[in-house]
Amino acid sequence: MKKIAFAGTDGRTLLCALVVSTATSELYEDAFQGVVVRGTPSMPKFAETMNWPIVFIPTQGNSYDAYAAAIIDALKKESIDYVVPMPEALLFDGLVDEVEAAGFGERIVGLKKDAAFIEGDKIKCKELCEEANIPVATSWTAVDAKDYNSILHTCLDYIQQFGGAVLKYPFSAGGKGARLILNSWEIREVYDTLIKDYKREYKKMYGGKGHWPLLIESLMSGVEISFTILVDKSGEFQILPTAMDYPERFEGPAGKTNPITGGMGAISPHPMETPELIQMAGDLIARPLVDSMKAKGYLRPCILYPGCFVSLDNNRQPTHIRVSEINIRPGEPEAQPVARRLRNLGALIEAMFDGKLDRVKPEVREDQLAICAGLVTGPGGPDGQKGYPWSCTKGEPVDIDFNYIRKKSIQIIPSAMTCSEEDNRFKSDGTRVAWMNANVRVKPDVQRGEVAERFRNKLLAAFDNGKIRVIPREDPQGNRLDLRRDIGVHYRVAEKIFPEN
Repeated sequence: MKKIAFAGTDGRTLLCALVVSTATSELYEDAFQGVVVRGTPSMPKFAETMNWPIVFIPTQGNSYDAYAAAIIDALKKESIDYVVPMPEALLFDGLVDEVEAAGFGERIVGLKKDAAFIEGDKIKCKELCEEANIPVATSWTAVDAKDYNSILHTCLDYIQQFGGAVLKYPFSAGGKGARLILNSWEIREVYDTLIKDYKREYKKMYGGKGHWPLLIESLMSGVEISFTILVDKSGEFQILPTAMDYPERFEGPAGKTNPITGGMGAISPHPMETPELIQMAGDLIARPLVDSMKAKGYLRPCILYPGCFVSLDNNRQPTHIRVSEINIRPGEPEAQPVARRLRNLGALIEAMFDGKLDRVKPEVREDQLAICAGLVTGPGGPDGQKGYPWSCTKGEPVDIDFNYIRKKSIQIIPSAMTCSEEDNRFKSDGTRVAWMNANVRVKPDVQRGEVAERFRNKLLAAFDNGKIRVIPREDPQGNRLDLRRDIGVHYRVAEKIFPEN
């Protein structure tokens, strides 16, 4: 039995390890053991409570060095056969290089430090895409972030020509570095907010007087869709099922009072996914990107996650696709519903190392929808905390009705939770406390929107009835948790936009 480790501290890490251990393939006989390197303090106890067959490998800390030491030691002891790092920061810092230097380069997924710019530097990534003839924004430019006059001129030009502009802090920002400008009134405020948010990072990298790179893109319209692409050592690839994420904290467009967060939930498949779209993504993005990486010496087993804008015709078929940015690891939380629809995740990962992704294809539960909803810390607390993603109350007990959760086939994945040694209770550590996951089958004669609505209401009922709670200090009967209530509604929205003929 091959042991596949996922390194990280978020929900996708535990979820992928669980899928590797428990999913049953109808085509592949090999069994796999899922392993978590580090995880969060609550995960081992939670897995034990749920009787999940997962092995945990601790680290001495959350630093790059601690991960590298634990992974290399586990590979030496043959405690794991392969490892998939989840946080992009580990790749930026050179984890793959260090594991390779220790003699285990053929056992780790991910790009080396010299290729990590694909996610870590959006300007260099744009240059790579243009060189490889991968479609991107119609117009883009790199400027000095301190040169407001140039930024003003470019934004006014893009608003005139394309209806808007996007300012992007070009380095890793956890999905929060892009700022949309739709009219002239917004230019100065958006610019000032971006500089305020990243001034410290700019000064740390370039000093107060150096050039501060800033990317400005023309507005891209269409549907936002990201693609998870597994790449093997030979340059073969497979595109996994798509997912749609809900990055804003609340329903509605992003803004000052509705910030882009680390993710509030996701659904799979994306309501606009079609076989033709997957083929287009392969032909216009994956193939030229992988070929370019191979030509430049960057190619190795890796996971690419390009975020794109897709234009559609009135039959829901794709007519054009453009890359907004490319990540070099799975999305969070998008990876969770995607993994839950796969029967052969372990076989796919093994094929990445064997150079066999042309023969091992994703075995997808095509008749199922998957929903992932984030349970985050809501407002309130001793200091009047605003709640996620701002200030959060910590250390409050997490109460879960495990019998109800099992009966309703809802899966809880712990995230920002601890496990108290004093009373053996789970407690909130603030931010995104846990995830609710579930799958539902769609019968051939029923519309997805109808099924998704019933399905969504089942998850909301579990929350509304207090089946999972963070107990507020000031109200033992209350619930500190909050969630977005619209996750999954877009199946019905898509059906209204594109009614069946």
